[in-house]
Amino acid sequence: MTETPARLLIVDDTKVNRLLLTRNVEMLGYQASVAENGKIAMNRLNEETFDLLLLDIEMPVMDGFEVLEAIKLIPALRDLPVIVTSSIEGIENIVRCIELGADDYLPKPVNQVLLKARLSSSLEKKRLRDEQKMLLRRFATSEVVQDMQESGFALGGRRVHASVLFCDIRGFTSLSESQPPEETIELLNDYYSLMFDAIENRGGIVTMMIGDGIMVLFGAPQPLEDPAGSAVAAARDMLDLIAEFNVGRAVIDKPEIKVGIGIATGEVIAGYAGTQDRATYTCIGDKVNLAARLETHTKVANCSILIDNATRDALVDQEDTKAIGDVPLKGISEPISLKNSP
Repeated sequence: MTETPARLLIVDDTKVNRLLLTRNVEMLGYQASVAENGKIAMNRLNEETFDLLLLDIEMPVMDGFEVLEAIKLIPALRDLPVIVTSSIEGIENIVRCIELGADDYLPKPVNQVLLKARLSSSLEKKRLRDEQKMLLRRFATSEVVQDMQESGFALGGRRVHASVLFCDIRGFTSLSESQPPEETIELLNDYYSLMFDAIENRGGIVTMMIGDGIMVLFGAPQPLEDPAGSAVAAARDMLDLIAEFNVGRAVIDKPEIKVGIGIATGEVIAGYAGTQDRATYTCIGDKVNLAARLETHTKVANCSILIDNATRDALVDQEDTKAIGDVPLKGISEPISLKNSP
C-alpha cells in the first residue's frame, strides 16, 4: 500500500519564493499548495488538512507573526508543524517565532539539504503526535480528549453539578458461566457498543468499566444544560436498544439480557485521578455511591431504572416517573425516596 505524500502549505508573498519552494518540496516527494499571505493561509488551514506549514514572516495583510498567534488559538491547528522561512534578521525575531510556536527556522535562500532534514524531522514528530492522539481517542471519550486539549492534564478535581448513572447486566455471572468465554467477550463488546451509542448521543462520558458494569457521568468535563434529563433520556435509549438486541438474540436461540440502571443528581468532584504516569477521568461523592446503590436496588424493586428525588425534580417532564417510597439502601445513612422511571 502506497503511503500518501505529506501535504505542505507554502505561505510567501513573493511569487519567485513560492515557485522555488514548491519545486524543492515536490522534488522531495511532498505535495505543495501555496498562499500569498497569512489571511489566505488561515482560510485554507480552516478549510483543508495540511501536514506542515512553511511560513514567511514579512507579508502584507497578515504577517507570519500574526499567523503563528492565530494558530495557537485554534485547538485543531495547535499541533501543526510550522517551519519559518524568512530573511528577517536579528536573534530576537527568531526567538519570537519559536516562542509563538514555530518548530524551526530556515533563513532565505533556503538550503535544499537543510530543508530536507527539517521537513523529515518535523513530519516524523507530527506522525508520533498523531499516533498518540489516536491512542488517546481510543481509550478516552471525545469530551475528555477535548478537555485535555483545552485545559491540559493535571491531577485533581473540581466541584460540578452532574448526574451519575450506573448500569449492569442482570445475572451476568450466571450467564457468563453457562457459555464459552469467547461468547461472553462477544456479548460484552455488543453490549458496550449499544450502551456507548446511547450514552454519547446524550452527552455522557463513560468513566469506568468493570466487567458488565458501566459508570457514566453527565455534566463533566464539558457542562450540560440538563444533565438529569440527558441521563434519563440515555437510560431509556439504552433500554430500547437492549430490547432490539434481544430480538436478534432470540432468533439464534440466545437468552435475552436485562439491565438495571440507577441515576443520582447533585454535586460531585470530577477530575483526573491516579498518577502522572497513569490516570483516568472520574468522579467521587455521595451521588456516585447513591447511583450505584440505586442500580443494585433495581433487582429488589423489580424495575429497570431507579432515580433519586434530585433527578426527578430536575426533569421537565415528570409524567413517566412513579414514586416507590422511602427505601433503606446499604451504605446510605438515611432512607432514600426513590422514583421509578419506566
